[in-house]
Amino acid sequence: MPLEKKATLLIRNVGQLITMAGPVPRRGDQMKEIGLIENGGVAVAGEEILAVGKSDDVEGRAPLAEGCAVIDADGAVVTPGLIDPHTHPVFSMTREKEFEMRTQGRSYMEIAQSGGGIRASVRDLRTSSVDVLIRETKKRLDRMLRHGITTIEAKSGYGLSTESEIKQLEVVRDLNLVHPIDLVPTFLGAHEVPDEYRDKRNQYIDLIIDEMIPAVVGDSLAEFSDIFCEEGVFDIEESKKIQQAASRAGLKLKFHADELKSTGGAELAASLQAVSADHLVYISDAGMRAMARSGTVAVLLPGTTFSLGGKQYAPARRLIEAGVVVALSTDCNPGSSYTESLPFILTLAALEMKLTAAEALCAVTVNAACAIDRAGKIGLLKEGLPGDLVIWDISDYRELPYHYAVNLVRKVVKRGKVVVNN
Repeated sequence: MPLEKKATLLIRNVGQLITMAGPVPRRGDQMKEIGLIENGGVAVAGEEILAVGKSDDVEGRAPLAEGCAVIDADGAVVTPGLIDPHTHPVFSMTREKEFEMRTQGRSYMEIAQSGGGIRASVRDLRTSSVDVLIRETKKRLDRMLRHGITTIEAKSGYGLSTESEIKQLEVVRDLNLVHPIDLVPTFLGAHEVPDEYRDKRNQYIDLIIDEMIPAVVGDSLAEFSDIFCEEGVFDIEESKKIQQAASRAGLKLKFHADELKSTGGAELAASLQAVSADHLVYISDAGMRAMARSGTVAVLLPGTTFSLGGKQYAPARRLIEAGVVVALSTDCNPGSSYTESLPFILTLAALEMKLTAAEALCAVTVNAACAIDRAGKIGLLKEGLPGDLVIWDISDYRELPYHYAVNLVRKVVKRGKVVVNN
């Protein structure tokens, strides 16, 4: 039966159309379900998907609008646009000197304790102009887009003062208005204790609760509040106090948790009904059980372990077996994971976490959408959803993690428009 709307974009002859149709979120064996259609087609009307199915069926059902763009995929793989649910993209200074120090034997914590790390980025961001931050962040967003990413979560956390945290979030807001990538803003004032509060951390916690959170919420600059819940940063009680205040103010919760050792961060995130808990390299069995019960998404960041030269990766297989919703992310940031490539993260997830290609794709589409509270709204190719998709220069989706360190993107479509044409 012909459709009422007319297609403004038609993609035909897709060798493997990965729709990700199925349950949302995916748990356990469900993560292997990718909704694959061979010889598929997609029609988009304006910004929304009009039809998905076999190529001939879609072409037969979807009338073409005048000037409709028709793309012959010529047997290529098409997936939903990738979703990166944990990034720190707003910064100007890079930290390649610290990277080299780590290759020579210095640890991340040693560098941080000597004044480097997050605090070094804070000192630079506070003096960086908005124009510089927009210019440098846009470069990173452009690289993400060219690697197939169409939505990201974007954190503050390099300001650590009310003025500078707001400056970061305003950069996110302004770029969200003009860049094809959708940016979901997160307030991360509790990323570290800044230099001027090292000997009066309780005053800094009060500043976050009494001044920063009300200012951020008052200007509608963030959807989430995140915190670095870790030994040597913010402990369990401090994290609970800050995040409860953020929740009362109307922000949804995220956690950096159990990255360096098991501290109970995952359990706290689950108890507060956080949308996600991220890192989780040292998550406890109790933390896994708590997250499975609460539905809190585990966002795993293998690029961080890789970049820091770590040997232990987050226990992805055990998390999946425990029924936890698992997502993947780049953790794009200047210190511990400077990459804009989610496809490379798929490779690390396969090699170091033993995820299959299907599970890894699920973790950067449908489950990644759940990690930013967009469950069922993005990360799927389904009628009525945004026309966000990627055409890859491959014939089998399993080549994505296998063929690493090159960009396999042929085209990226955002809201029905071709925004990358490699």
